[in-house]
Amino acid sequence: MHGTRWRTSRDKLNAITKQTAKYKYYLVLLKLTMESITIKVEESFAKEIEKAMKPNYSTKTEFIREAIRDKLMKLRNQKIDENLLKNFGASKVKTPLWKDEMIREQVGKEYLKRFNLE
Repeated sequence: MHGTRWRTSRDKLNAITKQTAKYKYYLVLLKLTMESITIKVEESFAKEIEKAMKPNYSTKTEFIREAIRDKLMKLRNQKIDENLLKNFGASKVKTPLWKDEMIREQVGKEYLKRFNLE
């Protein structure tokens, strides 16, 4: 908004009104749907975060939120892998290859549904 030349004072007022509405929307949205979490990190770590986030994120919050989502997804996938490895080869019955493929497809779909990865 700074440095912008307005044609009329009405243009300026409209722009300010839109920005105020947007700000209020996000303020209400954040308060209603998100829980606030505070963390403390070493100064050098904070600087490293700022460097890493520069090209793709506008705020540290966005960067940290996505990093946490990525970590949670990795943990979910790790749990799925552990369950698959635990049960791999557990069957005592030998089945033909075509039936194995059909069973794998069915089990894969069940795991996707079970871990909300669809």
